[in-house]
Amino acid sequence: MSDDPPVLTIDGNRLTLADLESVARGPRAVVLDPVARDRVARARTVVDEAVAKGAVVYGVNTGFGNFADVVIPRERLAELQANLVRSHSAGVGDVLDVAETRGLMLLRANVLAKGYSGVRVETLELLLAMLNARVHPVIPSQGSVGASGDLAPLAHLALAMIGEGACVERDWIVGAGEALAAAGLKPVRLEAKEGLALINGTQLMTAVAGLTLAEATTLVMTADVAGALTLDTLKGTDVAFDERIHATRPHPGQGASARNLRRLMSGSPLRESHRGCGKVQDAYSLRCIPQVHGAVRDALGYVRSTVAIELNGATDNPMVFADTQELLSGGNFHGEPVAIAADVLAIAAAELGAISERRIERLVNPALSGLPAFLTREGGLRSGLMMAQVTAAALASENKILAHPASVDSIPTSANKEDHVSMGVTAARKAARAVANVRRILAIELLTASQALEFHRPLATSGPLEAVHRRVRARVPIYDDDRPLAPDIEAVAELVRSGTFVAEAASICGNLE
Repeated sequence: MSDDPPVLTIDGNRLTLADLESVARGPRAVVLDPVARDRVARARTVVDEAVAKGAVVYGVNTGFGNFADVVIPRERLAELQANLVRSHSAGVGDVLDVAETRGLMLLRANVLAKGYSGVRVETLELLLAMLNARVHPVIPSQGSVGASGDLAPLAHLALAMIGEGACVERDWIVGAGEALAAAGLKPVRLEAKEGLALINGTQLMTAVAGLTLAEATTLVMTADVAGALTLDTLKGTDVAFDERIHATRPHPGQGASARNLRRLMSGSPLRESHRGCGKVQDAYSLRCIPQVHGAVRDALGYVRSTVAIELNGATDNPMVFADTQELLSGGNFHGEPVAIAADVLAIAAAELGAISERRIERLVNPALSGLPAFLTREGGLRSGLMMAQVTAAALASENKILAHPASVDSIPTSANKEDHVSMGVTAARKAARAVANVRRILAIELLTASQALEFHRPLATSGPLEAVHRRVRARVPIYDDDRPLAPDIEAVAELVRSGTFVAEAASICGNLE
């Protein structure tokens, strides 16, 4: 029996965030729905008939952007499309990683499958064949301003499809023609409108934002786990999570976070050991976990709804409407919806990291924790986790810069024809960096809270939090002596990314929200 995931059938209308993850991060194969194939073929007929009639249609037999008034002779239309792809392959900077590249390829294929782009079926099938054969074009991450879509990055994808440019093969860069041949594939010769159809769209910003959102969804649940462990080791109270309090201010995310915290802390002997201590309330970074984590959850909900629409949205121009035999010019390629959502994602991530860093500070500061300074038994001779908090502070502070919205910026391009742009890729890339920073901040909080728990032994925390502590200790031993912290942070950060701590806690207390 094969362990391969089930084949994904795309039709332009039903792609989900989970589908994006499964294809981008795994080996899942993708095929075209037969109904979608028929739609694509019908739309192509409209383009072919327009060319045969000699109708002047933007992008079909005209130049592009400021050259829209230049009509191109029929015998040079294939040359026009190839030139478009070559000239727009102007990206620079770091190359997209494999997941981002595969996400971009999947999303572009899904948009073409909607049947509004006017490509030939064989062109779409080549894109899917490249995805399934893991022929990954070299796509630079910079060069898109997010209006007319992600032109430069998508042009590098199209360049590989015509056998030019380069592909990544087992960490080596090879010519695209060579990579296609090795996979038993042949380059496509683009016909009227096909080059434009391949490069018009928001698929890079959407792929990066979607994959970042998927991780952020795991991080916000991990933050509840880390916050609960920190609160318990600081001998905080769970009274602030009482269901009655949160019912009076019924933000959905706040209620979900409070429910998680109650389940995570339920039955903790450590909590019971100081129940009658007279302490009334904790600092905001502890007491207000549901309010802050909850606001992040609700922000992610908005991002999720936007990305869900964009995954299956038609972003081409002009758009082909086969039912009425029309090609209509519009602006669905403009990335503003995704740009604003990605900026919200970065802001939410920054806040999740900021409150976590404040909890880390409370753990290592003896004036706030009642525990040995920096959680080491021989302070002075040893520095303990002093620098772990400094690293968390550096990451949290960097996120304040990354949280500045890119979508409020615009710069005219294409001889002022494209006079307002979204900066959607910049927004998505910033969000991805912010989320990666939060992954490491939460790793530091889990490391620090686990070390703090050692000073309360033999008292135990709750069942779910003990399971989390055991998972930390399976990778990182107790800090009895000073040692380099960087490998420990990265080891735990990888467990954070994979959702391991959420799964460990949920195995005891049930699924977290």
